[in-house]
Amino acid sequence: MSGSTTDNAPEDEQSGSSQAVEPSAQAEDEKAAAVRRVSAAGRRWRAAQLAGCAALLAVALTGGSIALGALRDGGTATVASSSSAVSPGLMASGDLDAGIKAIQAHLRGQPRDFGSWATLGLAYVEQARTKGDPSRYPQAEQALKKSLRLEPDNGQGLAGLAALAAARHDFKGALTYADRTLKQNPYDERALCSRIDALVELGRYAEASKAADLADERRPGIPVFTRYAYVHELRGDVRTARAVLERALSTATTPGDIAYVAGALGQLAWNQGDYDAALTDYARALAADDNYLPALEGRARAQAASGNRAAAIKGMEAVVARYPLPGPLVALGELYEDRGADGDKARAGDQYALVDAWTALARANGVNADLDTAMAAADHGDKAAALRAARAEWARRHTVHTADALAWALHVNGRDKEALPYARQATATGYRNASFLYHRGIVELATGDRKAGRSHLTSALKLNPGFSPLGAREARKALKEASK
Repeated sequence: MSGSTTDNAPEDEQSGSSQAVEPSAQAEDEKAAAVRRVSAAGRRWRAAQLAGCAALLAVALTGGSIALGALRDGGTATVASSSSAVSPGLMASGDLDAGIKAIQAHLRGQPRDFGSWATLGLAYVEQARTKGDPSRYPQAEQALKKSLRLEPDNGQGLAGLAALAAARHDFKGALTYADRTLKQNPYDERALCSRIDALVELGRYAEASKAADLADERRPGIPVFTRYAYVHELRGDVRTARAVLERALSTATTPGDIAYVAGALGQLAWNQGDYDAALTDYARALAADDNYLPALEGRARAQAASGNRAAAIKGMEAVVARYPLPGPLVALGELYEDRGADGDKARAGDQYALVDAWTALARANGVNADLDTAMAAADHGDKAAALRAARAEWARRHTVHTADALAWALHVNGRDKEALPYARQATATGYRNASFLYHRGIVELATGDRKAGRSHLTSALKLNPGFSPLGAREARKALKEASK
C-alpha cells in the first residue's frame, strides 16, 4: 500500500477540549454535578499519574505492541495492552485524534511496524463510529491490510479486520476474522468480544450466549460483562443484565469505562420505561465524560419521555450537529413533528433527508445500510425502498431487529398477513422492546385479531409509554379505537 494512509490522513480533527455538547436541563445538570463531586476525589489521584495521550501512545507504539485503547480523563490518558478489547466508550473524545496523529508520525519513521498499522486501522474504525463518518473505513481497511502484508496472520491485524467487518455490518466476515484470531490466541479479548457481537447480530443467540460464557471464563472484564448483559437482555432476563452491568460499573475506574457502563445501564432502564433511573445513569455517564454520545442521546430521549420536550430537542439538536447518525436524526425529526410549531414539518423533513444522505455515504464506503434504510424509510421515506431493504437484510441475518424491520415494512406496504409471522418472531425471545410490541399490536389489529392487538399495544405502553413521540401517540390512538 502507498503511504497515503499516513501522509494524507486528515490533520484537522477536533482537539478534545472539553466543552459540553449542550447545556442540559437544570435537574439533569444537578444530578451530573452531584455525581461528579463524589467521583472527583477518586479521579484526581489517577489524573496525576497519567501522561498525554499522543506522547504516551507514540512511545508505546515503538514496540509495535499495543492496540488502541486510550482512556480519557480530561486531556490525559492511559493506554491499554494489545489484548484489550476496545469498548464503545473508550475512544469517544478528541484524544483519539491525538493518538492517530501520534501513530501517523511514528509510521512515517517506521513504516514496517505491522502492529502500529493494525493500531491505526482500528483507530480509524473507532473514529468512523464515534464521528459518524464512514469515509474512514477505506482508510482502516488499507492500514489493516498493510499490517497483514507485513506480518501475515498477525493477531492484531485479524482482530482489526473483525472490528472493521462488524462496523460495516458484515457480521459473517466479522465472525470469520474473530475465529481466525482465536485460533492463534484463544484469550484475545477483542476477538472474544467480536465473536459475541457477530453471533448476536447474526441472530444466533444460543451460540452468542455460549460465547459470552466462554469469554467470561477466559477474559472477565468490562468489555465482556457488557456483552454478557446484552445477551441476557435479548432473552428477557433484565434482572441479570442489570446485575452484571452494576458489577461492571463497580469495577470501572477510568472515565471512558464509567461512561460506557453507566450509559448501558441508562439504556437498559430506558427500555423498561424507568426514566428517572435512566436519567440518573446518564448523569453518571456524563459526570465521567460530558461528551459521551450515547449518554447525550439517551438523556434527550428520556427527557422527551418525561415530558421535557424543550430540553430533549435542544439536546438532540446538539447530538446531530456533531454526530449525524440515523438514530438521532430520526429521533429529532419525530420530536419536531410531535411539537408541531411553525416550520417544524420542514425541520423534520430535513432530518429525514439527512438519513438518506448518510446511508448513501455509508454504502459508498462499504457499509451495509439496509437495516437503517428499512427502519427510517418505513415511517419517513420511500415505503417500497424500506421493504426492499428489509427483505435484503433478512436474507443476510435473522435477528429480532431484522424481523421487526421486515414486519413493519410489510405493514406500511399493506401486506399485514405476510408481516404477522415476522412481528411474532421479533418478540419471540422475550426481549422487552416497546417498539416491537407496538408494531406487533398494529399488525394484529390490521389482520383482524383485535384481542391480541389490544394486548400488545397495552403491553407496549405499559412497558415504555414514551418509547417514541409519534409511535406512542399512534399506539394510544389505535388502542382507543380498538377498544370501542
